Amino acid sequence: MIIYVNGETRHYAEISRVADVLADLGLTGKKIAVELNKEILPFTQYDTQALHAEDRLEIVHAIGGGQEDSFMLAGVAYQSRLLVGTGKYKDLEETRLAIEASGAQIVTVAIRRTNIGQHAGEPNLLDVISPDKYTILPNTAGCYTAEDAVRTCRLGRELLGGHKLVKLEVLADQKTLFPDVAETYIAAELLVKDGFDVMVYTNDDPIAAKRLEDIGCVAVMPLAAPIGSGLGIRNPYNILTIVENAKVPILVDAGVGTASDAAIAMELGCDGVLMNTAIAAAQHPILMASAMRKGIEAGREAFLAGRMPRRRFASASSPLDGLFF
Repeated sequence: MIIYVNGETRHYAEISRVADVLADLGLTGKKIAVELNKEILPFTQYDTQALHAEDRLEIVHAIGGGQEDSFMLAGVAYQSRLLVGTGKYKDLEETRLAIEASGAQIVTVAIRRTNIGQHAGEPNLLDVISPDKYTILPNTAGCYTAEDAVRTCRLGRELLGGHKLVKLEVLADQKTLFPDVAETYIAAELLVKDGFDVMVYTNDDPIAAKRLEDIGCVAVMPLAAPIGSGLGIRNPYNILTIVENAKVPILVDAGVGTASDAAIAMELGCDGVLMNTAIAAAQHPILMASAMRKGIEAGREAFLAGRMPRRRFASASSPLDGLFF
């Protein structure tokens, strides 16, 4: 049968247990944390928990800071779950310092001559975010048709020497910057057929997210709120439903305003968060980039730890036995 381990397809016998997978991977007795289908699995159940076809295991090192808690994207493991953009900074030096403070490994760029410094005498953005250091993620920001989005991705692939990973967004109008989901479907199908690894921006709609996954997108990126609004996650249960039903990474994209918003996204089980304005428009962008990094790490650790159940009434934290009155 097929199961998924850290995003990769693996074949195991029908009667396999979690312990069998750990033994196969050489992880028996190691300090690890295991998720089974987005739920934390206590180590006491490794020997008894049976696996079924299409089950998904996430196996991570249980260490502070989340630096070795990687996630897989298009076959590549990334330690940072914070993805950042490059727009709206006052200059390239602030861009560089903010990105470094964020700890991001994936950085988005818009495919425009003015944005990548092609005019004579202008500095080049790619000198600041070298492809040797970062995964450059071309995006289709500003595209309002599937045709324009596909053309932009092909130009990005040419610009970056055959780079296949792209972020697809097809917008509906300039006021809301909500996605045009119908055009997004068309563009996603064309790009997947053309060999691209597509990360796709969409509404926080579980049905749309699942369809984009079925089309073949390598990651689905539902909005938290309108682009650049800073309103935070408006529909957490929609995001949770998307996460629970996904077999590809889910990354919140758009609408994050501060570090607590990023932490909430991670506590919902998202694989990562992409942001730009929340950092670049802060009063102190470099400090905010650092805060976002910590918010992502804290939210991820809280998700792995498993929060206490919510209760209607109080529950004393100190034992009542032994009181002397």
